[in-house]
Amino acid sequence: MNSIKQYLKFVKPYKWKIIWTILIGVIKFGIPLLIPLILKYVIDGIIGAEEMTQAEQTSQLLWIMGSAFVIFLLVRPPVEYIRQYLAQWVANNILYDIRDKLFDHIQKLSLKFYSRTKTGEIISRVIHDVEQTKTFVVTGLMNIWLDLTTILIAIAIMLTLDVPLTIVAIVLFPLYGLSVKYFYAKLRQLTRDRSQALAEVQGHLHERVQGIPVTRSFALEDYEQKQFDDRNGNFLTKALTHTDWNAKTFAVMNTITDLAPLLVIGFGGYQVINGPLSIGTMVAFVAYMERVYSPLRRLINSSTVLTQSVASIDRVFELMNETYDVADKADAKALDRVNGTIQINNVSFRYEDEEAEVLKNVSLDVRKGETIALVGMSGGGKSTLISLIPRFYDVTSGSIKVDGHDIRDVKARSLRNNIGMVLQDNLLFSESIAMNIRMGNPDATDEEVIAAAKSANAHEFITELAHGYDTLVGERGVKLSGGQKQRIAIARVFLKNPPILIFDEATSALDLESEHTIQEAMEKLASNRTTFIVAHRLSTITHADRIVVIENGQIQEIGTHEQLMNQRGSYYNLYEIQNLGQPEHIG
Repeated sequence: MNSIKQYLKFVKPYKWKIIWTILIGVIKFGIPLLIPLILKYVIDGIIGAEEMTQAEQTSQLLWIMGSAFVIFLLVRPPVEYIRQYLAQWVANNILYDIRDKLFDHIQKLSLKFYSRTKTGEIISRVIHDVEQTKTFVVTGLMNIWLDLTTILIAIAIMLTLDVPLTIVAIVLFPLYGLSVKYFYAKLRQLTRDRSQALAEVQGHLHERVQGIPVTRSFALEDYEQKQFDDRNGNFLTKALTHTDWNAKTFAVMNTITDLAPLLVIGFGGYQVINGPLSIGTMVAFVAYMERVYSPLRRLINSSTVLTQSVASIDRVFELMNETYDVADKADAKALDRVNGTIQINNVSFRYEDEEAEVLKNVSLDVRKGETIALVGMSGGGKSTLISLIPRFYDVTSGSIKVDGHDIRDVKARSLRNNIGMVLQDNLLFSESIAMNIRMGNPDATDEEVIAAAKSANAHEFITELAHGYDTLVGERGVKLSGGQKQRIAIARVFLKNPPILIFDEATSALDLESEHTIQEAMEKLASNRTTFIVAHRLSTITHADRIVVIENGQIQEIGTHEQLMNQRGSYYNLYEIQNLGQPEHIG
């Protein structure tokens, strides 16, 4: 129930609007309770009034019906509109607040979280599960109270008409309580299971839609159909189990609902035959049974949808309560623009507590404006090391300092404001080229965007596109070549103008011509900035001030290209393996 308490914190700002909605709803539901009383009056007070003339009866009927039409035509419609609008307004605003908070939250979660969680499942919780919680607001916080109030008012009126018949009318109420307790205890878990199965289908679908090119290229359609069928079938099983239990619930509840009016008709008929009860009162009672048991049926339905809603609330706050692996300290200070001096002191790192260390006692001092190339075999720890600098992960032991500040003591966002990154696979959003470049500085002018594109050698190909800078790049930049995407990624770093740069395999997936163009842009960008380059093609980093060879999570060699070639160690062997010309015979 802790998740419900958390949910109610989002409800609290709207509590007065909810109260007004309930009060207006009482009027809306209370007006129809007049109908059985009108029916009783017409039967007993007008039709059954033998002392009245026909003209008087007709006059009385017109007056009572005229008054009723005024109430139902002029009063009830605006009351109904206001209640419906207020209820939906409150519910939608609460959902807006929750989604807003969730989006802010998921932006702060670490890369470790995203490495173990499917994107589709996150989307399912933010969209589907949050939408499901709307029922909790409209039904749980509003309609239930209205239905309970309607039942209480109806019972109060019935008690003024005939006490014994009222007792007969509500004698089956305890059975409702027992049935709800029995059936709905299990329904909540079944609903959670169904929602989780649906999220797994959505997560799998999201991943596979993105991977359609791989499926096609390996002719895996039949295999992938089987994989999807397994997950879809699991959801079907969970859904049918939920449906089976739900159907049993309604069967029992509706049986109780149907028996209650029969008891009233039987006992009421007996009383009319034996004299103490008027026909009008009996007819009114039968009408009130509908007024009592209709909201009772709605309460039963509400129990079902509320169970589903609460299960969704559990899932929403399970995500919202996900802890941050990387979090700012309470006294963390903002880091102003830095010079770019970086100290890596005895840094060790492992991704999970039970896993082996990926980095082991790595130390490296980097001067302002220095270009450091990290090389080595795949899996050696190069990309892991540079991911620690912007605090995508926190070190397991040791420290990393920027301008003498331990990066764990400063606000992560202010640290990242000083770092620009160009990766092997840079994500472009499905918006315009200008918008993607502007990610480096959302407030940049058009002139600044163009200047950044020119610096990144991107302006020429952009202007050749049909819509120039307004060209939409498609999801993940699918409409652009790899080299074009990289140049846009470099352009937005130019626009950001950070003092520290990180290039992680930025040219490894490109052809030689694109690589040359981008290498030129990268060297221009790296001028007078502290720069880290992770590269497999050693020909692209021979100009670096220092080359660091990392193997098995440890630094094996450090030096310039010439120094390391002279040592004839790991770097020399890597360089020779890549067949970059004839072996160099450096004395």
